[in-house]
Amino acid sequence: MTARQPVRVLGKASGRLATMGPGFGFLTVFLLVPLALVLSYTVFRRGRFGGVVHEPTGENFARLADPLYLEVVAGSVKLAAITTLLALLLGYPTAYLIARLPARWKVIALVAVVLPFWTNFLIRTYAWIVLLNSEGPVNSGLKALGLGPVELLYTDGAIVAGLLYAYLPLMILPLYSAVERLDPELREASANLGARPARTFWSVTLPLSLPGVLTGCVFVFVPSLGNFVIPELLGGGRRIMVGNLIRDQFLKARDWPFGSVLALAVVAVLVLLLFAQAWAARRAGRGA
Repeated sequence: MTARQPVRVLGKASGRLATMGPGFGFLTVFLLVPLALVLSYTVFRRGRFGGVVHEPTGENFARLADPLYLEVVAGSVKLAAITTLLALLLGYPTAYLIARLPARWKVIALVAVVLPFWTNFLIRTYAWIVLLNSEGPVNSGLKALGLGPVELLYTDGAIVAGLLYAYLPLMILPLYSAVERLDPELREASANLGARPARTFWSVTLPLSLPGVLTGCVFVFVPSLGNFVIPELLGGGRRIMVGNLIRDQFLKARDWPFGSVLALAVVAVLVLLLFAQAWAARRAGRGA
């Protein structure tokens, strides 16, 4: 080893630290520290007037088995699953068509997909209130056809529509990325072997794009499960989802320990889904 080699190694380490340090610092301050704080609250008791009393207890975890909270969780999972399924059914054909467009039109189509993100989330949600209320454009059209008025606002359907509109781009983008990377010669080979387009899709395109499908499902399901703004505005507070329950525990009931348990449960679901997605994607890659 020459005298310059330790200097080079030290220089490389310093360069990596300078590059990765800000990112790790950000994650530590804004992710790991808050998560550790939430985790610590789960084992303490709620104070008489709210807050946290540092007396260890396991009561907060036992309350998760309460039928009232299980019903809220089941309802949230149901709406999030419906939203994810609809996003997949709408997002896959959209992503497939975008991937087949000429290069110039791909850019325009992708900009159109992310265009709603350029508008404030609350403004977009309030726009759905205007669309779905009893005197809105949708009901006016139904009245003109003799089919209305129909109660559209403050229903589960309104919540699903709002969630679908908010998170559909998060399904389209990973699907587009997965489909766009597919080798077109594989589809040509399938056609040359006599497979019809439908058989080619089910046997070649879909299995190879499965990692994108799984990623899109995680990206839509998790935020749909924890969203509390859309159920509050479009559901009128009639449907309480997990996100609303967590918010109410922290801001209204001032039961920070139980709210921390609920928040940690959502984080645990996210981690499990990510592991499942990685495992399924690895198996799909091996199969391909």
